[in-house]
Amino acid sequence: MPSDSPMSRSMECDVLIIGSGAAGLSAAVTAAFHGQKVILVEKDPVLGGATAWSGGWMWVPRNPLARRAGIEEDIEQPRTYLRNELGNHYRADLVDAFLEACPHMVGFFEQHTALQFVDGNGIPDMHGNTPGAASGGHQVIAAPFDAREVGALLPRLRKTMRETSFMGMPIMAGADLAAFLGMTRSLRAFAYVAKRFGAHLYHLARYGRAMHLVNGVALVGRLAKSADDLGVHMLESAPAKRLLVEDGRVCGAVIQHAGAELSIRAKAVVLAAGGFPNDPERRKAMFPRDASGYDNLALPPSACSGDGLRLGEAVGGLVADDLKSPVAWAPVSKVPYPDGSVGHFPHIIDRGKPGVIGVLRNGKRFVNEAGGYYDYVSAMVEAVPKGEEACSWLICDHRFQRRFGLGFARPAPIPLWPYVRNGYLKRGDSIEQLAGECGIDPVGLANTVAEFNQHARKGEDPLFGRGSTPFNRKSGDPLHQGPNPCVTPIEQGPFYAVKVQPGCFGTFAGLRTDSQARVLNADGQAITGLYAAGADMASVLGGHYPSGGINLGPAMTFGYIAGCHIAGMPVESRDIAAANLAFSRA
Repeated sequence: MPSDSPMSRSMECDVLIIGSGAAGLSAAVTAAFHGQKVILVEKDPVLGGATAWSGGWMWVPRNPLARRAGIEEDIEQPRTYLRNELGNHYRADLVDAFLEACPHMVGFFEQHTALQFVDGNGIPDMHGNTPGAASGGHQVIAAPFDAREVGALLPRLRKTMRETSFMGMPIMAGADLAAFLGMTRSLRAFAYVAKRFGAHLYHLARYGRAMHLVNGVALVGRLAKSADDLGVHMLESAPAKRLLVEDGRVCGAVIQHAGAELSIRAKAVVLAAGGFPNDPERRKAMFPRDASGYDNLALPPSACSGDGLRLGEAVGGLVADDLKSPVAWAPVSKVPYPDGSVGHFPHIIDRGKPGVIGVLRNGKRFVNEAGGYYDYVSAMVEAVPKGEEACSWLICDHRFQRRFGLGFARPAPIPLWPYVRNGYLKRGDSIEQLAGECGIDPVGLANTVAEFNQHARKGEDPLFGRGSTPFNRKSGDPLHQGPNPCVTPIEQGPFYAVKVQPGCFGTFAGLRTDSQARVLNADGQAITGLYAAGADMASVLGGHYPSGGINLGPAMTFGYIAGCHIAGMPVESRDIAAANLAFSRA
Protein backbone atom coordinates (compact mmCIF):
# COMPACT_ATOMS: atom_id res chain seq x y z
CA MET A 1 0.00 0.00 0.00
CA PRO A 2 1.52 3.39 -0.93
CA SER A 3 2.93 5.35 1.97
CA ASP A 4 3.54 9.09 2.27
CA SER A 5 6.67 8.64 4.37
CA PRO A 6 9.65 10.53 2.87
CA MET A 7 11.64 7.29 2.87
CA SER A 8 9.02 5.19 1.06
CA ARG A 9 9.39 4.25 -2.57
CA SER A 10 6.06 5.85 -3.56
CA MET A 11 3.94 8.77 -2.46
CA GLU A 12 0.66 10.30 -3.53
CA CYS A 13 -0.60 13.86 -3.61
CA ASP A 14 -2.88 16.18 -5.55
CA VAL A 15 -0.15 18.52 -6.78
CA LEU A 16 3.57 17.93 -7.29
CA ILE A 17 5.72 21.05 -7.59
CA ILE A 18 9.22 20.71 -9.08
CA GLY A 19 11.34 23.65 -7.91
CA SER A 20 11.32 25.89 -4.83
CA GLY A 21 11.77 29.42 -6.15
CA ALA A 22 9.02 32.05 -6.18
CA ALA A 23 7.00 30.32 -8.92
CA GLY A 24 7.03 26.90 -7.30
CA LEU A 25 6.31 28.17 -3.80
CA SER A 26 3.55 30.45 -5.10
CA ALA A 27 1.83 27.49 -6.78
CA ALA A 28 2.34 25.29 -3.73
CA VAL A 29 0.89 27.81 -1.27
CA THR A 30 -2.06 28.66 -3.51
CA ALA A 31 -3.00 25.04 -4.17
CA ALA A 32 -2.56 24.03 -0.52
CA PHE A 33 -4.71 26.93 0.68
CA HIS A 34 -7.47 25.69 -1.62
CA GLY A 35 -7.44 22.24 -0.06
CA GLN A 36 -4.94 20.38 -2.24
CA LYS A 37 -2.39 17.94 -0.84
CA VAL A 38 0.92 19.33 -2.14
CA ILE A 39 4.43 17.92 -2.35
CA LEU A 40 7.28 20.21 -3.43
CA VAL A 41 10.66 18.79 -4.47
CA GLU A 42 13.91 20.70 -4.84
CA LYS A 43 17.11 19.51 -6.52
CA ASP A 44 19.43 21.49 -4.23
CA PRO A 45 19.93 20.75 -0.51
CA VAL A 46 18.34 24.14 0.30
CA LEU A 47 15.08 25.81 -0.71
CA GLY A 48 14.79 29.06 -2.62
CA GLY A 49 16.27 28.58 -6.08
CA ALA A 50 17.38 31.69 -7.95
CA THR A 51 14.76 33.76 -6.11
CA ALA A 52 16.81 33.69 -2.90
CA TRP A 53 19.70 35.36 -4.73
CA SER A 54 17.52 37.98 -6.39
CA GLY A 55 16.59 41.51 -5.41
CA GLY A 56 13.10 40.20 -4.74
CA TRP A 57 11.21 42.90 -6.67
CA MET A 58 7.97 42.01 -8.45
CA TRP A 59 6.36 44.01 -11.29
CA VAL A 60 2.62 43.83 -10.56
CA PRO A 61 0.61 46.78 -11.96
CA ARG A 62 -2.58 47.86 -10.18
CA ASN A 63 -1.56 46.09 -6.98
CA PRO A 64 -3.38 46.71 -3.68
CA LEU A 65 -0.48 48.60 -2.10
CA ALA A 66 -0.47 51.13 -4.93
CA ARG A 67 -4.23 51.50 -4.69
CA ARG A 68 -4.07 52.11 -0.95
CA ALA A 69 -1.54 54.87 -1.68
CA GLY A 70 -4.02 56.50 -4.05
CA ILE A 71 -2.41 55.30 -7.29
CA GLU A 72 -5.32 54.25 -9.47
CA GLU A 73 -4.87 53.24 -13.09
CA ASP A 74 -6.97 51.46 -15.63
CA ILE A 75 -5.66 48.12 -16.89
CA GLU A 76 -5.30 49.76 -20.29
CA GLN A 77 -2.26 51.76 -19.11
CA PRO A 78 0.08 48.81 -18.43
CA ARG A 79 -1.49 47.03 -21.39
CA THR A 80 -0.58 49.99 -23.63
CA TYR A 81 2.94 50.05 -22.23
CA LEU A 82 3.48 46.35 -22.92
CA ARG A 83 1.87 46.52 -26.33
CA ASN A 84 4.33 49.24 -27.36
CA GLU A 85 7.31 47.59 -25.68
CA LEU A 86 6.72 44.07 -26.98
CA GLY A 87 5.63 44.84 -30.53
CA ASN A 88 5.38 41.62 -32.55
CA HIS A 89 6.07 39.57 -29.42
CA TYR A 90 2.89 40.78 -27.71
CA ARG A 91 0.60 37.84 -26.85
CA ALA A 92 -2.71 39.28 -25.70
CA ASP A 93 -3.88 36.09 -23.97
CA LEU A 94 -0.80 35.81 -21.75
CA VAL A 95 -0.45 39.54 -21.09
CA ASP A 96 -4.12 39.90 -20.17
CA ALA A 97 -4.01 36.84 -17.92
CA PHE A 98 -1.02 38.33 -16.11
CA LEU A 99 -2.39 41.88 -15.79
CA GLU A 100 -5.80 40.67 -14.64
CA ALA A 101 -4.45 38.17 -12.09
CA CYS A 102 -1.44 39.95 -10.57
CA PRO A 103 -3.46 42.29 -8.28
CA HIS A 104 -5.46 39.28 -7.04
CA MET A 105 -2.23 37.40 -6.44
CA VAL A 106 -0.91 40.17 -4.17
CA GLY A 107 -4.26 40.44 -2.40
CA PHE A 108 -4.41 36.68 -1.84
CA PHE A 109 -0.97 36.45 -0.25
CA GLU A 110 -1.51 39.55 1.88
CA GLN A 111 -4.81 38.28 3.22
CA HIS A 112 -4.13 34.57 3.70
CA THR A 113 -0.39 33.92 4.18
CA ALA A 114 2.79 35.04 5.92
CA LEU A 115 3.84 36.87 2.76
CA GLN A 116 3.47 40.60 3.32
CA PHE A 117 4.75 43.32 1.01
CA VAL A 118 6.38 46.74 0.93
CA ASP A 119 5.46 48.99 -1.95
CA GLY A 120 7.85 50.26 -4.61
CA ASN A 121 5.53 53.07 -5.62
CA GLY A 122 8.41 55.43 -6.34
CA ILE A 123 10.06 53.15 -8.92
CA PRO A 124 9.26 54.11 -12.54
CA ASP A 125 9.00 51.77 -15.50
CA MET A 126 12.35 51.47 -17.27
CA HIS A 127 11.45 53.08 -20.60
CA GLY A 128 9.77 56.33 -19.68
CA ASN A 129 9.38 57.49 -23.27
CA THR A 130 7.22 54.50 -24.24
CA PRO A 131 3.46 55.24 -24.30
CA GLY A 132 1.81 53.84 -21.19
CA ALA A 133 4.97 53.94 -19.04
CA ALA A 134 4.16 54.65 -15.40
CA SER A 135 6.14 56.85 -13.04
CA GLY A 136 5.44 54.45 -10.18
CA GLY A 137 2.98 52.10 -8.54
CA HIS A 138 3.99 48.91 -10.36
CA GLN A 139 6.45 47.37 -7.91
CA VAL A 140 6.23 45.44 -4.65
CA ILE A 141 8.81 43.56 -2.60
CA ALA A 142 8.48 41.14 0.30
CA ALA A 143 8.53 42.91 3.66
CA PRO A 144 11.64 42.27 5.80
CA PHE A 145 11.31 39.10 7.83
CA ASP A 146 12.70 38.07 11.20
CA ALA A 147 14.32 34.70 10.52
CA ARG A 148 13.35 33.50 13.98
CA GLU A 149 9.75 33.32 12.74
CA VAL A 150 10.77 30.66 10.23
CA GLY A 151 11.64 28.28 13.06
CA ALA A 152 13.03 24.88 12.10
CA LEU A 153 12.84 25.78 8.40
CA LEU A 154 15.72 28.25 8.67
CA PRO A 155 18.64 25.83 7.98
CA ARG A 156 16.73 24.59 4.93
CA LEU A 157 16.64 28.03 3.27
CA ARG A 158 19.28 29.35 0.87
CA LYS A 159 21.33 32.22 2.29
CA THR A 160 21.83 35.56 0.58
CA MET A 161 24.25 35.68 -2.36
CA ARG A 162 27.61 36.66 -0.85
CA GLU A 163 28.45 39.20 -3.58
CA THR A 164 25.33 41.27 -2.83
CA SER A 165 25.69 41.24 0.96
CA PHE A 166 28.25 42.69 3.37
CA MET A 167 29.69 40.09 5.74
CA GLY A 168 26.55 38.07 5.07
CA MET A 169 24.24 41.03 5.75
CA PRO A 170 21.72 41.59 2.95
CA ILE A 171 20.80 45.22 2.19
CA MET A 172 17.33 46.09 0.98
CA ALA A 173 16.91 48.38 -2.02
CA GLY A 174 15.28 51.67 -1.08
CA ALA A 175 15.76 53.51 2.21
CA ASP A 176 18.04 50.76 3.55
CA LEU A 177 20.46 51.01 0.63
CA ALA A 178 20.22 54.82 0.57
CA ALA A 179 21.38 54.92 4.18
CA PHE A 180 24.41 52.74 3.44
CA LEU A 181 25.39 54.88 0.43
CA GLY A 182 24.86 58.09 2.42
CA MET A 183 26.54 57.07 5.67
CA THR A 184 29.60 59.27 5.02
CA ARG A 185 27.41 62.29 4.17
CA SER A 186 24.73 62.14 6.87
CA LEU A 187 24.91 61.57 10.63
CA ARG A 188 21.40 60.18 10.55
CA ALA A 189 22.36 57.66 7.88
CA PHE A 190 25.54 56.77 9.78
CA ALA A 191 23.54 56.12 12.96
CA TYR A 192 21.10 53.92 11.04
CA VAL A 193 23.92 51.88 9.49
CA ALA A 194 25.72 51.53 12.83
CA LYS A 195 22.56 50.19 14.47
CA ARG A 196 21.82 47.85 11.57
CA PHE A 197 25.37 46.51 11.41
CA GLY A 198 25.56 46.14 15.19
CA ALA A 199 22.42 44.00 15.15
CA HIS A 200 23.90 41.90 12.34
CA LEU A 201 27.11 41.27 14.32
CA TYR A 202 25.00 40.15 17.25
CA HIS A 203 23.05 37.78 15.00
CA LEU A 204 26.29 36.36 13.58
CA ALA A 205 27.63 35.74 17.09
CA ARG A 206 24.42 34.14 18.38
CA TYR A 207 22.94 32.42 15.33
CA GLY A 208 25.84 32.19 12.88
CA ARG A 209 23.93 33.91 10.06
CA ALA A 210 21.89 36.97 9.09
CA MET A 211 18.53 36.98 10.83
CA HIS A 212 17.08 40.14 9.28
CA LEU A 213 15.88 38.76 5.96
CA VAL A 214 15.28 41.13 3.05
CA ASN A 215 15.02 40.99 -0.75
CA GLY A 216 14.82 37.52 -2.28
CA VAL A 217 15.59 35.66 0.95
CA ALA A 218 12.67 37.43 2.65
CA LEU A 219 10.37 36.41 -0.20
CA VAL A 220 11.50 32.79 0.01
CA GLY A 221 11.36 32.77 3.81
CA ARG A 222 7.81 34.10 3.91
CA LEU A 223 6.63 31.76 1.15
CA ALA A 224 8.29 28.71 2.72
CA LYS A 225 6.78 29.58 6.12
CA SER A 226 3.36 29.87 4.44
CA ALA A 227 3.82 26.53 2.67
CA ASP A 228 4.88 24.84 5.90
CA ASP A 229 1.91 26.31 7.77
CA LEU A 230 -0.43 24.90 5.11
CA GLY A 231 1.05 21.40 5.30
CA VAL A 232 3.05 21.41 2.07
CA HIS A 233 5.54 18.54 2.20
CA MET A 234 8.90 19.91 1.00
CA LEU A 235 11.76 17.60 0.01
CA GLU A 236 15.25 18.93 -0.67
CA SER A 237 18.06 17.05 -2.44
CA ALA A 238 15.35 15.49 -4.60
CA PRO A 239 15.95 16.03 -8.33
CA ALA A 240 13.15 15.00 -10.69
CA LYS A 241 14.27 12.33 -13.17
CA ARG A 242 11.21 11.79 -15.39
CA LEU A 243 7.51 12.47 -15.56
CA LEU A 244 4.93 9.73 -15.20
CA VAL A 245 2.38 9.55 -18.03
CA GLU A 246 -0.72 7.39 -18.27
CA ASP A 247 -3.31 7.56 -21.05
CA GLY A 248 -1.79 10.77 -22.32
CA ARG A 249 -1.99 12.47 -18.93
CA VAL A 250 0.93 13.53 -16.73
CA CYS A 251 0.26 11.87 -13.40
CA GLY A 252 3.39 12.46 -11.35
CA ALA A 253 7.15 12.09 -11.51
CA VAL A 254 10.04 9.89 -10.46
CA ILE A 255 12.32 11.63 -7.98
CA GLN A 256 15.81 10.67 -6.82
CA HIS A 257 15.81 10.98 -3.05
CA ALA A 258 17.89 9.49 -0.23
CA GLY A 259 19.77 7.25 -2.63
CA ALA A 260 16.72 5.68 -4.24
CA GLU A 261 14.05 6.42 -6.80
CA LEU A 262 10.78 7.67 -5.39
CA SER A 263 7.57 7.68 -7.47
CA ILE A 264 5.21 10.52 -6.61
CA ARG A 265 1.78 10.25 -8.16
CA ALA A 266 -0.26 13.43 -8.57
CA LYS A 267 -3.21 14.74 -10.53
CA ALA A 268 -1.05 17.69 -11.67
CA VAL A 269 2.64 18.57 -11.91
CA VAL A 270 4.00 22.12 -11.95
CA LEU A 271 7.45 22.63 -13.51
CA ALA A 272 9.24 25.52 -11.79
CA ALA A 273 12.87 24.40 -11.79
CA GLY A 274 14.48 27.71 -12.78
CA GLY A 275 15.04 27.57 -16.54
CA PHE A 276 18.43 26.83 -18.12
CA PRO A 277 20.99 29.51 -17.11
CA ASN A 278 23.47 26.76 -16.19
CA ASP A 279 22.84 24.36 -19.08
CA PRO A 280 25.87 24.82 -21.39
CA GLU A 281 24.42 22.82 -24.29
CA ARG A 282 21.19 24.78 -24.49
CA ARG A 283 23.07 28.02 -23.90
CA LYS A 284 25.33 27.26 -26.88
CA ALA A 285 22.27 26.63 -29.00
CA MET A 286 20.26 29.66 -27.90
CA PHE A 287 22.40 32.39 -26.29
CA PRO A 288 24.11 34.94 -28.54
CA ARG A 289 27.90 35.12 -28.10
CA ASP A 290 28.16 31.93 -26.03
CA ALA A 291 30.12 29.51 -28.22
CA SER A 292 31.42 27.47 -25.28
CA GLY A 293 28.25 27.45 -23.19
CA TYR A 294 30.17 29.21 -20.42
CA ASP A 295 30.98 32.59 -22.01
CA ASN A 296 28.25 34.46 -20.14
CA LEU A 297 28.17 34.70 -16.35
CA ALA A 298 25.03 33.19 -14.85
CA LEU A 299 23.87 34.53 -11.49
CA PRO A 300 21.39 31.73 -10.53
CA PRO A 301 22.56 28.67 -8.57
CA SER A 302 24.10 25.84 -10.58
CA ALA A 303 21.03 23.64 -10.01
CA CYS A 304 19.08 25.87 -12.43
CA SER A 305 20.29 23.76 -15.33
CA GLY A 306 17.32 23.07 -17.54
CA ASP A 307 15.74 20.08 -15.77
CA GLY A 308 12.20 21.42 -16.07
CA LEU A 309 12.53 22.08 -19.78
CA ARG A 310 13.88 18.59 -20.47
CA LEU A 311 11.06 17.02 -18.44
CA GLY A 312 8.48 19.00 -20.39
CA GLU A 313 10.03 18.23 -23.78
CA ALA A 314 10.09 14.51 -22.97
CA VAL A 315 6.28 14.47 -22.85
CA GLY A 316 5.66 16.68 -25.88
CA GLY A 317 6.23 20.24 -24.62
CA LEU A 318 8.09 22.80 -26.75
CA VAL A 319 10.66 25.38 -25.72
CA ALA A 320 9.95 28.78 -27.30
CA ASP A 321 12.55 29.78 -29.89
CA ASP A 322 10.91 32.92 -31.26
CA LEU A 323 11.39 35.39 -28.39
CA LYS A 324 13.22 38.70 -28.66
CA SER A 325 15.85 37.26 -26.32
CA PRO A 326 16.23 33.82 -24.70
CA VAL A 327 18.12 35.37 -21.79
CA ALA A 328 17.43 37.95 -19.07
CA TRP A 329 20.66 39.89 -19.44
CA ALA A 330 22.54 41.43 -16.49
CA PRO A 331 25.96 43.17 -16.46
CA VAL A 332 28.26 41.10 -14.27
CA SER A 333 31.86 41.30 -13.06
CA LYS A 334 33.98 38.41 -11.81
CA VAL A 335 34.96 38.57 -8.14
CA PRO A 336 38.15 36.67 -7.18
CA TYR A 337 38.31 35.27 -3.64
CA PRO A 338 41.39 34.30 -1.59
CA ASP A 339 40.46 30.62 -1.72
CA GLY A 340 40.66 30.66 -5.53
CA SER A 341 36.91 30.66 -6.13
CA VAL A 342 35.24 33.26 -8.34
CA GLY A 343 31.94 34.98 -7.65
CA HIS A 344 29.70 37.09 -9.86
CA PHE A 345 28.61 40.63 -9.00
CA PRO A 346 25.54 42.14 -10.75
CA HIS A 347 25.96 45.83 -11.63
CA ILE A 348 22.47 47.10 -10.89
CA ILE A 349 23.05 50.14 -8.66
CA ASP A 350 26.36 51.76 -9.64
CA ARG A 351 25.81 52.47 -13.36
CA GLY A 352 23.19 55.18 -12.81
CA LYS A 353 25.13 57.22 -10.28
CA PRO A 354 26.82 60.48 -11.37
CA GLY A 355 30.49 60.13 -12.34
CA VAL A 356 30.76 56.73 -14.06
CA ILE A 357 30.70 55.69 -17.71
CA GLY A 358 30.81 52.37 -19.57
CA VAL A 359 33.24 51.99 -22.46
CA LEU A 360 34.41 49.32 -24.91
CA ARG A 361 38.02 48.44 -25.69
CA ASN A 362 38.15 51.32 -28.17
CA GLY A 363 37.49 53.68 -25.26
CA LYS A 364 34.08 54.78 -26.56
CA ARG A 365 30.74 54.79 -24.76
CA PHE A 366 27.99 52.66 -26.27
CA VAL A 367 24.85 53.14 -24.14
CA ASN A 368 22.99 55.24 -21.60
CA GLU A 369 24.56 53.74 -18.48
CA ALA A 370 21.65 54.80 -16.25
CA GLY A 371 19.20 52.71 -18.25
CA GLY A 372 18.09 49.17 -17.53
CA TYR A 373 20.60 46.41 -16.82
CA TYR A 374 19.16 44.30 -19.66
CA ASP A 375 19.58 47.27 -22.03
CA TYR A 376 23.21 47.75 -20.98
CA VAL A 377 24.21 44.18 -21.86
CA SER A 378 22.09 44.03 -25.00
CA ALA A 379 23.82 47.18 -26.30
CA MET A 380 27.24 45.81 -25.31
CA VAL A 381 26.72 42.50 -27.12
CA GLU A 382 25.56 44.35 -30.22
CA ALA A 383 28.38 46.92 -30.16
CA VAL A 384 31.35 44.55 -29.74
CA PRO A 385 32.53 43.23 -33.13
CA LYS A 386 32.06 39.51 -33.66
CA GLY A 387 35.19 37.56 -32.92
CA GLU A 388 36.10 39.84 -30.00
CA GLU A 389 35.35 39.15 -26.36
CA ALA A 390 32.06 40.74 -25.40
CA CYS A 391 32.96 42.99 -22.48
CA SER A 392 33.07 46.60 -21.35
CA TRP A 393 34.64 48.63 -18.58
CA LEU A 394 33.01 50.86 -16.01
CA ILE A 395 35.24 53.90 -15.47
CA CYS A 396 35.09 56.32 -12.52
CA ASP A 397 37.25 58.62 -10.42
CA HIS A 398 38.30 58.42 -6.77
CA ARG A 399 35.43 60.61 -5.55
CA PHE A 400 32.85 58.32 -7.15
CA GLN A 401 34.40 55.11 -5.85
CA ARG A 402 34.60 56.35 -2.28
CA ARG A 403 31.04 57.66 -2.34
CA PHE A 404 29.16 54.89 -4.15
CA GLY A 405 31.58 52.01 -4.61
CA LEU A 406 32.26 50.37 -7.96
CA GLY A 407 30.86 46.88 -8.27
CA PHE A 408 32.11 44.64 -5.48
CA ALA A 409 34.68 47.29 -4.43
CA ARG A 410 32.76 48.84 -1.54
CA PRO A 411 32.54 52.60 -0.81
CA ALA A 412 34.23 54.35 2.11
CA PRO A 413 35.08 53.51 4.81
CA ILE A 414 35.84 50.03 3.42
CA PRO A 415 39.51 50.04 2.28
CA LEU A 416 40.31 49.86 -1.43
CA TRP A 417 43.62 48.07 -1.46
CA PRO A 418 42.25 44.45 -1.31
CA TYR A 419 40.27 45.01 -4.54
CA VAL A 420 43.26 46.56 -6.31
CA ARG A 421 45.66 43.88 -5.07
CA ASN A 422 43.50 40.95 -6.24
CA GLY A 423 43.01 42.55 -9.66
CA TYR A 424 39.26 43.11 -9.42
CA LEU A 425 39.70 46.88 -9.45
CA LYS A 426 42.08 48.49 -11.96
CA ARG A 427 43.74 51.77 -10.93
CA GLY A 428 45.60 54.53 -12.73
CA ASP A 429 46.87 57.96 -11.71
CA SER A 430 45.73 59.25 -15.10
CA ILE A 431 43.06 58.21 -17.56
CA GLU A 432 45.76 57.07 -19.99
CA GLN A 433 47.46 54.95 -17.33
CA LEU A 434 44.14 53.38 -16.39
CA ALA A 435 43.50 52.57 -20.05
CA GLY A 436 46.83 50.77 -20.22
CA GLU A 437 45.98 48.69 -17.15
CA CYS A 438 42.72 47.59 -18.79
CA GLY A 439 43.85 47.10 -22.37
CA ILE A 440 41.68 50.00 -23.55
CA ASP A 441 42.76 52.37 -26.32
CA PRO A 442 44.26 55.26 -24.27
CA VAL A 443 43.60 57.97 -26.85
CA GLY A 444 40.03 56.81 -27.35
CA LEU A 445 39.36 56.73 -23.61
CA ALA A 446 40.97 60.12 -22.97
CA ASN A 447 38.89 61.69 -25.75
CA THR A 448 35.71 60.07 -24.45
CA VAL A 449 36.26 61.25 -20.88
CA ALA A 450 37.14 64.77 -22.05
CA GLU A 451 33.99 65.00 -24.18
CA PHE A 452 31.83 63.53 -21.42
CA ASN A 453 33.24 65.99 -18.84
CA GLN A 454 32.65 68.98 -21.09
CA HIS A 455 28.90 68.31 -21.13
CA ALA A 456 28.69 66.80 -17.64
CA ARG A 457 29.72 70.10 -16.06
CA LYS A 458 26.39 71.41 -17.32
CA GLY A 459 24.51 68.25 -16.32
CA GLU A 460 24.07 67.17 -19.92
CA ASP A 461 24.67 64.04 -21.97
CA PRO A 462 23.86 64.84 -25.60
CA LEU A 463 25.24 61.50 -26.81
CA PHE A 464 22.84 59.20 -24.91
CA GLY A 465 20.50 61.46 -22.94
CA ARG A 466 21.49 60.11 -19.54
CA GLY A 467 19.16 61.40 -16.87
CA SER A 468 16.35 62.11 -19.35
CA THR A 469 13.79 59.60 -18.01
CA PRO A 470 12.23 59.06 -14.56
CA PHE A 471 13.93 55.65 -14.31
CA ASN A 472 17.31 57.23 -15.06
CA ARG A 473 16.82 59.88 -12.40
CA LYS A 474 15.64 57.32 -9.84
CA SER A 475 18.88 55.42 -10.48
CA GLY A 476 20.94 58.55 -9.83
CA ASP A 477 22.00 60.26 -6.62
CA PRO A 478 19.20 62.19 -4.85
CA LEU A 479 21.82 64.15 -2.86
CA HIS A 480 23.72 65.28 -5.95
CA GLN A 481 24.01 69.08 -6.06
CA GLY A 482 24.18 69.42 -9.83
CA PRO A 483 21.29 69.75 -12.31
CA ASN A 484 21.35 66.08 -13.31
CA PRO A 485 21.41 63.34 -10.63
CA CYS A 486 22.99 60.92 -13.13
CA VAL A 487 25.80 63.07 -14.53
CA THR A 488 28.94 64.72 -13.13
CA PRO A 489 32.53 64.98 -14.48
CA ILE A 490 35.12 62.23 -14.03
CA GLU A 491 38.18 64.27 -13.08
CA GLN A 492 39.48 63.62 -9.56
CA GLY A 493 42.22 61.00 -9.81
CA PRO A 494 43.25 58.34 -9.20
CA PHE A 495 40.86 56.63 -11.59
CA TYR A 496 39.34 53.16 -11.37
CA ALA A 497 37.78 50.56 -13.67
CA VAL A 498 36.00 47.22 -13.41
CA LYS A 499 35.61 44.77 -16.27
CA VAL A 500 31.96 43.95 -16.99
CA GLN A 501 30.81 40.93 -18.99
CA PRO A 502 27.45 39.65 -20.24
CA GLY A 503 25.65 37.79 -17.48
CA CYS A 504 22.08 36.85 -16.71
CA PHE A 505 19.48 36.75 -13.97
CA GLY A 506 17.92 33.77 -15.71
CA THR A 507 16.38 32.68 -18.98
CA PHE A 508 13.26 33.66 -20.94
CA ALA A 509 13.07 30.68 -23.33
CA GLY A 510 10.83 28.31 -21.43
CA LEU A 511 8.05 25.91 -22.33
CA ARG A 512 5.14 27.28 -24.32
CA THR A 513 2.00 27.55 -22.19
CA ASP A 514 -1.53 28.87 -22.36
CA SER A 515 -2.99 31.57 -20.13
CA GLN A 516 -3.70 29.00 -17.39
CA ALA A 517 0.01 28.03 -17.25
CA ARG A 518 -0.72 24.66 -18.90
CA VAL A 519 2.14 23.34 -21.05
CA LEU A 520 1.25 23.11 -24.74
CA ASN A 521 2.25 20.44 -27.24
CA ALA A 522 3.23 20.87 -30.90
CA ASP A 523 -0.44 21.17 -31.89
CA GLY A 524 -1.00 23.97 -29.41
CA GLN A 525 -3.07 21.70 -27.16
CA ALA A 526 -2.65 21.61 -23.40
CA ILE A 527 -0.84 18.54 -22.05
CA THR A 528 -3.25 17.27 -19.41
CA GLY A 529 -1.83 17.48 -15.91
CA LEU A 530 1.27 19.52 -16.75
CA TYR A 531 1.87 23.18 -15.85
CA ALA A 532 4.91 25.47 -15.96
CA ALA A 533 5.70 28.74 -14.20
CA GLY A 534 8.67 31.01 -13.62
CA ALA A 535 11.64 30.48 -15.92
CA ASP A 536 10.33 27.06 -17.01
CA MET A 537 7.48 28.95 -18.71
CA ALA A 538 8.22 30.92 -21.88
CA SER A 539 8.46 34.63 -21.11
CA VAL A 540 5.02 36.21 -20.84
CA LEU A 541 6.63 39.37 -22.22
CA GLY A 542 8.18 37.72 -25.27
CA GLY A 543 11.78 37.97 -24.10
CA HIS A 544 11.59 41.74 -23.50
CA TYR A 545 12.63 43.54 -20.31
CA PRO A 546 10.36 46.57 -19.90
CA SER A 547 10.81 47.04 -16.16
CA GLY A 548 12.48 45.74 -13.04
CA GLY A 549 10.70 42.81 -11.44
CA ILE A 550 9.41 41.28 -14.69
CA ASN A 551 10.91 37.91 -13.79
CA LEU A 552 9.38 37.53 -10.32
CA GLY A 553 6.11 39.35 -11.00
CA PRO A 554 4.95 36.88 -13.67
CA ALA A 555 6.56 33.96 -11.75
CA MET A 556 4.49 34.67 -8.66
CA THR A 557 1.39 35.40 -10.71
CA PHE A 558 1.44 32.32 -12.93
CA GLY A 559 2.33 30.12 -9.96
CA TYR A 560 -0.82 31.53 -8.36
CA ILE A 561 -2.82 31.00 -11.59
CA ALA A 562 -1.63 27.39 -11.83
CA GLY A 563 -2.50 26.71 -8.20
CA CYS A 564 -5.98 28.16 -8.65
CA HIS A 565 -6.62 26.25 -11.88
CA ILE A 566 -5.52 22.93 -10.44
CA ALA A 567 -7.74 23.47 -7.41
CA GLY A 568 -10.68 24.48 -9.60
CA MET A 569 -10.83 27.95 -8.06
CA PRO A 570 -11.33 31.24 -9.95
CA VAL A 571 -8.41 33.66 -10.08
CA GLU A 572 -10.79 36.59 -9.65
CA SER A 573 -11.68 36.68 -5.98
CA ARG A 574 -12.43 39.03 -3.16
CA ASP A 575 -8.86 38.96 -1.89
CA ILE A 576 -8.06 42.53 -2.98
CA ALA A 577 -11.12 43.98 -1.29
CA ALA A 578 -10.47 41.90 1.82
CA ALA A 579 -6.83 42.99 1.95
CA ASN A 580 -7.78 46.65 1.54
CA LEU A 581 -10.39 46.35 4.29
CA ALA A 582 -7.93 44.65 6.63
CA PHE A 583 -5.31 47.37 6.10
CA SER A 584 -7.89 50.15 6.50
CA ARG A 585 -8.76 48.74 9.93
CA ALA A 586 -5.15 48.28 10.97
